Amino acid sequence: MNTGMYEEGLDKTAANFAVLTPLTFIERAASVYPQRPAIAHGAVRRTWADTYARTRRLASALQARGIGEGDTVAAMLPNIPEMVEAHFGVPMLGAVLNALNTRLDANTLAFMLNHGEAKAVLIDREFAGVMREALAQADHPILVIDIDDSEYTGPGERIGEIDYESLLASGDPEFAWTPPSDEWNAICLNYTSGTTGNPKGVVYHHRGAYTNAVSNILEWDMPKHAVYLWTLPMFHCNGWCFPWTVAARAGVNVCLRRVDAKTIFDLIRSEGVTHYCGAPIVQNLLVNAPEEMKHGITQRVHAMVAGAAPPAAMIEGMERLGFELTHVYGLTEVYGPAAVCAQQAEWSTLDIGERARLNARQGVRYHLQDAVRVLNPLTMEPVPADGETIGEIMFRGNITMKGYLKNAAATQEAFRGGWFHTGDLAVAYPDGYVRIKDRSKDIIISGGENISSIEVEDVLYRHPAVLAVAVVAKPDARWGETPCAFVELKAGATVSAADLIAHCKNHLAGFKVPRAIEFCELPKTSTGKIQKFELRKRAGSVTAIDV
Repeated sequence: MNTGMYEEGLDKTAANFAVLTPLTFIERAASVYPQRPAIAHGAVRRTWADTYARTRRLASALQARGIGEGDTVAAMLPNIPEMVEAHFGVPMLGAVLNALNTRLDANTLAFMLNHGEAKAVLIDREFAGVMREALAQADHPILVIDIDDSEYTGPGERIGEIDYESLLASGDPEFAWTPPSDEWNAICLNYTSGTTGNPKGVVYHHRGAYTNAVSNILEWDMPKHAVYLWTLPMFHCNGWCFPWTVAARAGVNVCLRRVDAKTIFDLIRSEGVTHYCGAPIVQNLLVNAPEEMKHGITQRVHAMVAGAAPPAAMIEGMERLGFELTHVYGLTEVYGPAAVCAQQAEWSTLDIGERARLNARQGVRYHLQDAVRVLNPLTMEPVPADGETIGEIMFRGNITMKGYLKNAAATQEAFRGGWFHTGDLAVAYPDGYVRIKDRSKDIIISGGENISSIEVEDVLYRHPAVLAVAVVAKPDARWGETPCAFVELKAGATVSAADLIAHCKNHLAGFKVPRAIEFCELPKTSTGKIQKFELRKRAGSVTAIDV
């Protein structure tokens, strides 16, 4: 085929090609909607013009202190305005933002500061203690910048060389930032919550951040000037790229230091919140809140959930609140969500049980992701779309990390065969939707039979007394492994282990019924994910029940 004529004299120039970067979103918001609100945080109210000027000041001031292209700037911050600003100001000078998990211990934080070679770190006063310990283990000089949030009244001291507002005062609000020379350049560094060994550093590029931010808009049909409540930590996959998504819509960032049901409902009413994201634990917190907290919400609220499939009780509870729930799926390595259970109009006529079954699936690819497939990890061929044959979920496309920092071997293994391997075991359905059956490490093999922990959890979630549940393998002398369920009950609810066993027997084959049940508050990560690795440690000491 002769394509020469379509290349000759048709060059890529500044007039017809620009790299994709989410930094353009804030420039446009400030240019087109300068007086529209951008930030709401206690008494703090800032427009998009204000916020853009502050991000440019931040970039300018960091540059003046020797921070440049390819340098890492860490941030130990809750969901406050300064964290929004860091998502723009840091990459404006070509640096890379490393948002640190505020729940981590000093040793882990020190590893991240050293491995990521942070040149500067922004620290909220609440986390001064743990960061002082972490910084004492730093193997290189780090510029420490204090942030004293007016909404924080607890203990904590300033430990830095300069405070954030003084830093901004030294910067230029007209700083002439330029887009990256290549959209493949790094924009952020996120560390996985590794359960064994050191966490891996996941590197995001400008193109991926841009495409996932736009996909968020498309999945939600997110309108201009949406009001977004920050229930999801911005340190988690950069808040699923929503700092950039909100800027693209010239929306409002309603900041929230700490998840609390009353505060959330108060802000939904007072700020007119239209969108928020969160793990199942956050959704359950709202569904099970006292009724008096829930009154007076007149606008439609859109909620996005990830981390576990929404059970029927959650869907019903959200519908009673008047909230519309969207189920998404992803991992740190794919910028947070990169697949969505896109709802079909005909599902609305189905009963709640069938709707829950359909909505529990991880769904289909995000708009700007190339593909999500269930493949046989040995042959790299698609499994039959029969809803039964198990394979591994894999992603391919722009919404996939550059790779793991300083870990070429792990990067190559993750991308083996030209796909990102998630480690999640799943099935594919005839309609193209996929559904996770388990993590490869969470499958329970009992007497040679595979048991999906998620399937058992789904059944236990149907019991009205259950708030949260996790099922793991318990060693068994006869069967090798049997299911062990850890159950957290709703406030005021009472139920016995025998009651839950009987409930499971009504819905599961006998070999899938848990032989051990323990009632407890489930250990969770800062993003609400249940820490199954902690429960596996406990399972060996839990007494089995004769079923």
